[in-house]
Amino acid sequence: MAFLPAVVLTVGIAVLSLWENPQVPPSLQLSDKIMHGLMYTFLAMTWMWPLTRIVRTRAFTYLYVFLSVTLYGALMEILQRFCTLTRSGEMADIYADALGALLGLLVVYILAKMSNNK
Repeated sequence: MAFLPAVVLTVGIAVLSLWENPQVPPSLQLSDKIMHGLMYTFLAMTWMWPLTRIVRTRAFTYLYVFLSVTLYGALMEILQRFCTLTRSGEMADIYADALGALLGLLVVYILAKMSNNK
């Protein structure tokens, strides 16, 4: 159950990434790169936070989650490029995904340190 939010978010990102012609209301539109960054911030957080509760996390654990989340973002961009008619994969989106993942892991690291010091 600890990873259920991560699984739901991972599937949700895949659906949104491969959805042809998504209609986003103007009031909900943010910059595409900001949206990528936010989605992958939360994706990295939902995968990493349970790990901090289950195992003794080391730098390698953070690196593994960072690489996994970033490669997932790259896969979504490749699938957009080759498996959809109306979407296109962009390197800038992969950079935004990686930056978001890094930010999410930094937040988890800080929160985990704070909760361990109590």
